[in-house]
Amino acid sequence: MRRGTLRRPRLPRTRRGQRRLVQSVMAGCVLALLPATWMYVAAGDGLRSADDVPRTEVAVVFGAGLWDGEPSPYLAHRLDAAAELYRRGRVEVVLVTGDNSRADYDEPDAMRGYLTRHGVPDGRIVSDYAGFDTWDSCVRAKKIFGVDEAVLISQGFHIRRAVALCRAAGVASYGVGVDAVHDVTWYYGGAREILAAGKAALDAAFRPDPRFLGPREPGVRRALAAAERAPGGRGHPRSP
Repeated sequence: MRRGTLRRPRLPRTRRGQRRLVQSVMAGCVLALLPATWMYVAAGDGLRSADDVPRTEVAVVFGAGLWDGEPSPYLAHRLDAAAELYRRGRVEVVLVTGDNSRADYDEPDAMRGYLTRHGVPDGRIVSDYAGFDTWDSCVRAKKIFGVDEAVLISQGFHIRRAVALCRAAGVASYGVGVDAVHDVTWYYGGAREILAAGKAALDAAFRPDPRFLGPREPGVRRALAAAERAPGGRGHPRSP
């Protein structure tokens, strides 16, 4: 063999060897699909539309990036859905969870600003500044903010994973998948979910602590108390 050339892999020549190769490939495909199958089973009947989602005290909106300090179009669609659920009286409080790992990047505050401009009172919004990924957001919703039940809001390609992980974290969850243009970002997100399903299955199985946990925060409890004191009480939120 000449130096610098690569030897082509040799396929098995015997029928038995070929059968083993096919079986190995099939086993690899099955193993690769197991996490996605778990995700679909775990999410179960948790996916709902904005019209039939049960009335729930808390909605959770997951971060999806900023453009020049403002919510990306994908994140804006999630926030629009949360604002609509609030206006309809389907939820009382919105927990916005995202990345604030750098001083110049603050998803939760950008999400809060967007929601207040679209009719959600500031006092009904709670910020989680350490929602670095879906699992972290779900665990922190339960352990830090005391959320036992929630409506989760995200794009359709992500919402099953969100419901499956939040249920694994102990949050009884329903998911509302918002519409999105099938652009490059949408296709990338869908392809990414295939890989993310593996990490999600491991997170649900081993239940690691989030990157940052910290002490319990009373924000959700206080916001719900404010909703109770508002004219009409819970279930009848008022725009500012």
